[in-house]
Formats: sequence, structure tokens, C-alpha cells
Amino acid sequence: MHYIQPGNISKCITVDFSYLFSIPLEIDSDKDQVTASTNFVLLSKCWYMVFFDIPNSLAISSMVTLLNPKVRNNSADLLIILVLIIRCKTTAGNFINLKSFLSFNNNLTEQKKVVFYKFLHYFCRMQTTPQYQAAFLEHLKTFTCDKEPKSLYQPIHYILELGGKRLRPVLTLMTAELFNCDYKKALDAALSIEVFHNFSLVHDDIMDDAPLRRGQQTVHEKWDINTGILSGDAMLIMAYQLFENYDATIFRALAKLFSKTALEVCEGQQYDVDFETRDDVTIPEYLKMIEYKTAVLVGAAMQMGAIVAKASKEDQQKIYDFGRLLGIAFQLQDDYLDAFGNPETFGKQVGGDIIENKKTFLYLKALEFSNAADKHQLKQLFSVNLEDNSDKIETIKAFFVSTGSAEATQKEIENYTKKAFAVLDSLTISEAHKENLRAFGTDLMNRKV
Repeated sequence: MHYIQPGNISKCITVDFSYLFSIPLEIDSDKDQVTASTNFVLLSKCWYMVFFDIPNSLAISSMVTLLNPKVRNNSADLLIILVLIIRCKTTAGNFINLKSFLSFNNNLTEQKKVVFYKFLHYFCRMQTTPQYQAAFLEHLKTFTCDKEPKSLYQPIHYILELGGKRLRPVLTLMTAELFNCDYKKALDAALSIEVFHNFSLVHDDIMDDAPLRRGQQTVHEKWDINTGILSGDAMLIMAYQLFENYDATIFRALAKLFSKTALEVCEGQQYDVDFETRDDVTIPEYLKMIEYKTAVLVGAAMQMGAIVAKASKEDQQKIYDFGRLLGIAFQLQDDYLDAFGNPETFGKQVGGDIIENKKTFLYLKALEFSNAADKHQLKQLFSVNLEDNSDKIETIKAFFVSTGSAEATQKEIENYTKKAFAVLDSLTISEAHKENLRAFGTDLMNRKV
């Protein structure tokens, strides 16, 4: 059996790994050995899953195989193993020290160390999602400092500290780096998106009279409605102020996109309110509503990263379309989880849309698939407001399952995710970066929170 030689590693610096997933692995379990080509595939697949934070049993089994002495003794393979391990965090949350690993192999020549450093630089130059989140949260601390009057700023601090997925700011930072820009330059744009998003949640919760947000009291419940309105207004202004930290050209581009997006979000919210009292809402109308209310902000988050990175207008539009389509899938998944999610992990009141009689994709599909009698009963249930909604929620959820609406919604989530992935084909970024975005989208499609 043969293993990859050091000379081959230098070729890894520019190789496209996307084709590797079509090559089968052939491991001799008796000898714990692999062929030279299969060894390369194994190493590469393991790297890919660790680098893009994809939990997979293959990553674990690959690490075990790689750490077998017959493989570990090859210094070329050791270099790749080091890259994989360094990409992982220790239980204490600190990255393993590079020098401490290099000291394990005294046979590494200076030439091999140079190859290793090049290899490490290539594969570690993009951050992982947790790293983007950590960087953003650190930047957020500088924004949520104590100010007067406390009755205005404490609710702002409260909603921003409630947590959440931080999806939009992560996408802004990720996109900036996709277009070869230091993601730190996009931190203010990312913060602006998150502040605006949370402003919309504060007002949305007031309109919905929602008691919980991310498992905690909503702002208007913890304080009062007037405080929620005023603190939300302040957040909108503060979101705009963050653009002042950029030069004039970027400022104008960001402000123009932000204004367009903010107005569309308001339009989407109004559609949502109007639908509550209509009994003739169509699926195309609903999809337009969630596009405006939710998806355009995801698209804008990504385009802002591209603007800060000074990407071409064409790429800015494409990355916006990717985010917009992914945002529709995200909202459909949110609707699904509102009915079928775990309240302990979902962070909102399960069945909230049913209580509010919202005409979601689940509801509209259930109507489409129901017979006349069931359709009449479903419409009747969505026309009443009850003190105790537990029976109503369970009855409607049963309708969603029996009619095939729940399954159709999951298929539509997959459909929009695939549409988003199709946009990536024409983007002028590396294949590795495209795979990063695909992995991110797949995680969103399969999320439970």
C-alpha cells in the first residue's frame, strides 16, 4: 500500500474538492490501510466536514483511521491531520496550539513545515459559523452599552441579548469573506441588519400580542406596549447610524438597499395582518408575503456583505437572490416548526400561528388537499378565538398531517433550498466557498430551532 507523499500535498493548495464526494472509499479493515487515492479522498472528506461544521459519523471514523499508527507515521498525512485537528476546538473553547503539535514530530523538515503552513493558510483562511457568531457577539457588546434614559435602552439591550440564531449577521460576515474581504470590515453592516431585525420583532410581537420570544418574555410583556414601540423606533434609527462608519460610496449603497428592504418588510407585515381577516388568501400571495416580511432581509444581509467587499453588481444581485430564496425556505421551515416544533428548543409558543388564525402555507395546502366537509371545518376553526386553544391546535395539526399538508410543506422547503443552490453555479467565487454556502443552507433546511 502507498500513502500520499509530501510532494502531492502542495497540489492541495489549489485543488477543487467538490468531485471527491463521488469517489467511493475502499478501506481494508483487516490491515487498517487504504490505497493512495482512497487515502487522499478520506483525508479530504474528513477535512471538508470538519471545516464546514458538518456533524457526520464519517468524520469521526475518518479521524480514527487517520490516527492509526500505520497512517500517523507518515509525516505527509500528519500535516493534514494537524489541519483537521486545529480546525476543531478543545473543550475549553481554545484552539489547539500549533507549536505543541509540531513538536510531536521531530522528523518534520523545514521544507515540510513550509508546505504545512501554506496548506494551513489555504484551508483556514475562512471562518466557521461559530467563529462568525463569536466575532459578532463581541462586536455587539460595544453596541449594547448602558445609556440614558435606561427605560429606553434597557429593552434594546434585552432583546439583543436574548440570543437567537444570528443568521443574518453571520451571512453578512460570511459573504464579505466569500468575496475576499476581511469579514471584520462588515461587522457594522452585520450589526445594522441584526438591530433592524430585532426592531421588527419587537413591533411584530406587539401586533401579535405574543407572550414569548426565544423562550423569554417579549419586550412589551416585560415592560409595556409604549416602551416596546418607542424602543423599537430607536433601534431603527440606530441601525441606520451604523452605516456612517463606512466611506461615502459604500454608505450610499448600504443605505439604498436598507431603505428598500425596510419598506418591503413593512409591506410584508401589512400583508400578514390583512391575511388574518381574509378567507381567500392564495398560495402565491402567501409566498409573496413571506418573501417581503422575511426573505428580503436575508437577501439584503448577504448583499450588504458583498457591498462591503466591493463585489461586482452582478455578483451582488446573485448573492441577494441566493439569500432571498434561502429566506423563503427558512420562513417555511419556521412555519412548520411553529406547528410541529419542540417548545423547549423552538423558543416560541408552539401553535402561535394557529392561535392567531394565520393563513400559513400549512393551512393553505390543507385547504387545497381537503374535501368539502373538512375544508368547511378547517375554515371554521380558523375563524374563532378561544380562551383555551389546546384542542384547536391539536385538531388543526391533525388536519395538517392527514391531508398531506405537512409533507407538502417540507417538500416546498427543499424546493426553495434547491433553487437557492442553483443560483450559486454562476457566482464568481471558489467551489469551496459554494460548498460552504450549500452546507449552511442544508443545515437551515434541517434545523429544529
